[in-house]
Amino acid sequence: MAHINIFDTTLRDGEQSPGVNLNKLEKLEIAKQLERLGVNIMEAGFPASSQGDFEAVRAIAQTIKDSSVTGLARTIKSDIDAAWDALKDAEEPRLHTFLATSPIHMTYKLKKTPNEVMETAVEMVKYARKKFPLVEWSAEDASRSDLDFLVSVVTKVIDAGATVINLPDTVGYTTPEEYGYMFRYMKENVPNIDKVALSAHCHNDLGMAVANSIAAIENGATQIEGTINGIGERAGNAALEEIAVALAIRGDKYNHSTNLVLQEIKRTSDLVSKLTGMNVPGNKAVVGQNAFAHESGIHQDGVLKEASTYEIITPEMVGIKSNNLVLGKHSGRHAFKDKVEQLGYELSEDKMMEAFKAFKQLTDRKKEVTDDDLFVILMNLQTDAVNAPKYELKAFQVQYGSSNIPTATVALKTPEGIHVESAGTGQGSVEAIYNTVEALVQEEIHLTDYQLKSVGSGRDALAEAHVQMTVNGIQVSGRGAGQDVLEASAHAFLNGVNRVLFNQTHSKRKSVHV
Repeated sequence: MAHINIFDTTLRDGEQSPGVNLNKLEKLEIAKQLERLGVNIMEAGFPASSQGDFEAVRAIAQTIKDSSVTGLARTIKSDIDAAWDALKDAEEPRLHTFLATSPIHMTYKLKKTPNEVMETAVEMVKYARKKFPLVEWSAEDASRSDLDFLVSVVTKVIDAGATVINLPDTVGYTTPEEYGYMFRYMKENVPNIDKVALSAHCHNDLGMAVANSIAAIENGATQIEGTINGIGERAGNAALEEIAVALAIRGDKYNHSTNLVLQEIKRTSDLVSKLTGMNVPGNKAVVGQNAFAHESGIHQDGVLKEASTYEIITPEMVGIKSNNLVLGKHSGRHAFKDKVEQLGYELSEDKMMEAFKAFKQLTDRKKEVTDDDLFVILMNLQTDAVNAPKYELKAFQVQYGSSNIPTATVALKTPEGIHVESAGTGQGSVEAIYNTVEALVQEEIHLTDYQLKSVGSGRDALAEAHVQMTVNGIQVSGRGAGQDVLEASAHAFLNGVNRVLFNQTHSKRKSVHV
């Protein structure tokens, strides 16, 4: 089988999803799981965009050993320099730089002639190769570019030292037939194409990102770019888990393979979903909660007799366990530590003790503790570990009755260490809490979305809340969990506020499109 390299951009393109804002610890946790998943290359971020992103990319580059770590840079020397400073300690540092090549982008966005675009691309690739052993150059909006101009610029960029050529469908406009033809055209007309790897990067605006990616593979692409769960700007990117499973299940058709450890797919999907606050739709291919559910009587009968009648993918193939009950009230510290390590987490002794204490407190209220419960404990621990001024929820109380106005009393500790307290009302209990917290934090806040779900099943399940909001005009998401839905809701609201406060201590983040 021909090998396909997997280039994961969850931490860069995926994080550009509206409202998603990962801190350094969260990005590092996802990076370590992507390494366990087996991605060949991970795009850790855009180092020049902010100090926070620079630090996160550097931390990932210094930590990850089994995957190549890359960072994005515009065709600007200062961007390339920042990327090198962040990535120079990586096992295999590489740069990803880009420049638009379509007439519409060159005319209206870049305001450059085709010759100017070509000169800039060549100059910056040459500059990048003085630092990086591996340089990927992307022709932004390649799918709407003139093919003969694309041949010319790609030929010159390869001569300048590019080692990977990426041909993105930046706005998700193309079709499988058109996208496949573009790769075939490059293979047939670029004289030095054999010196580079060809990469595909597809967006999902018309719902064809996975199909387009596979069409690229069929026509010479040896690297596929995408994200976990298909997250990303607008309608998102190609979902890597879908591509990997499609190649595995239909090996008879495609005869291509990847290095992905398929059993790590579900864990990776859950981690990305929880940390980004972007829930996976129930009908999502491969990882949706309904992907292996059968309600039709005919389907149920067939699956019971022979699973392959209606299941072309087994749950076990992608790491879905039928029973993840792990620990209970009488479990000791050693068993807890073993389970944490099995889940892929590395904690210092102090953090392990802190997590064990939280676990014991949970077992006093919850008889059975599952993998999902442990995940919540570990993620809460990670959120609290961010070393930055923040609001802390010290206490809250809600008075509510069918004939009374819901009233909340909330006590907070401010980033300056001052204890403040207030009371407020609302149409419901959650609104009463949010109105009171908003008055205490004195930021301009607009809540745009609120979601609540249970972690696991049963009446003693933990509650997990996700919010989308703008704080001082900045769009952000927040998450919180607790035994009580109101506690989870309060923590989610403050988590969103704290993320904006943290980011305000760093330079403003730039956004890019590839």
